[in-house]
Amino acid sequence: RGNMPQKYNGFRRSRSLSGKERGQGKQDGIRTDFPKADYLAGMQQEMFRSERLIFRTWSDQDVPAFAAINADRQVMRYFPAPLSVEETRAMITRLQEHQAEHGYCFWACEQRSDRQLIGMIGLSRPKMETAFTPCVEIGWRLHPSFWGKGLATEGAQACLDHGWNVLGLDEIVSFTAGINVPSIRVMERIGMVADGTFVHPKIPADHRLQPHVLYRIQKPTAD
Repeated sequence: RGNMPQKYNGFRRSRSLSGKERGQGKQDGIRTDFPKADYLAGMQQEMFRSERLIFRTWSDQDVPAFAAINADRQVMRYFPAPLSVEETRAMITRLQEHQAEHGYCFWACEQRSDRQLIGMIGLSRPKMETAFTPCVEIGWRLHPSFWGKGLATEGAQACLDHGWNVLGLDEIVSFTAGINVPSIRVMERIGMVADGTFVHPKIPADHRLQPHVLYRIQKPTAD
């Protein structure tokens, strides 16, 4: 079947992760080849920018602001529960480790105008077994004061571009609870296409958030 994806229980099995999963050298004059030890040590490193946003790695200094986002019940209404400060600290450690291993993660996202942390937007390899894994997913989580301004869409599009042009990815997926209409709208705005539903293996049975939708997008081909 060559490189054609296969169907599994309504899903197309993701193709193997081809291309350079880690950017080399510089992008737009910004270094992207920092040593892994820098990420694990919590050194903030800028990765790239969009019109209004800066995407960078995480540091321990981000814990208070990110913990406030993760504790907000509006933000976390489509997740099983808000996160504590310690849970946020552990999450940042996992993001730093992911960055060191793969060259990308759900990055800390700042406004260019004032360098305020607005949340996270980025790419990740989900650690769960489903019909569509292994894969690279795109995701976002922003403080409510930054909703309704097109920032999630702008940031997600910038991350797609980084995935195609720097990381050499061929396909990126996204998934969320079926009731999470705001995130589904962002997926559709950036050109992703629905590809079925699934039961999230890490959410308890019969939980209102267990039914999930899967979206996909392939790397654009040159005309």
